[in-house]
Amino acid sequence: MTRPEPVFEAPWHAQVFALTVHLNESGQFSWGDWAARFGATLRRHGLTRELNGGEDYFAAWLETLEVFLAETGLADSRDVAALRDAWEAAYLRTPHGAPVRLDDAAG
Repeated sequence: MTRPEPVFEAPWHAQVFALTVHLNESGQFSWGDWAARFGATLRRHGLTRELNGGEDYFAAWLETLEVFLAETGLADSRDVAALRDAWEAAYLRTPHGAPVRLDDAAG
């Protein structure tokens, strides 16, 4: 029996997708509004590079979600930036192949 191909290329792709779906299902925004915003981001990104549905696609997805959360007041853009920086610091301090943990950023 062959193992099915993963739907997402990276775990964070699945996580940001699931978070967006959860926010929609909990009534934080309509899917139509989300789709319009995401489509605008894809069009803007598509002007400078071809999107393949992988890393570039989900980078655009994350960008859209971050801006959307800030514009709707669901998250402060400074808090989002600080959290992103903490994750980056943790990632850079984590040995290759080891799981990245946010508490590693304090190192």
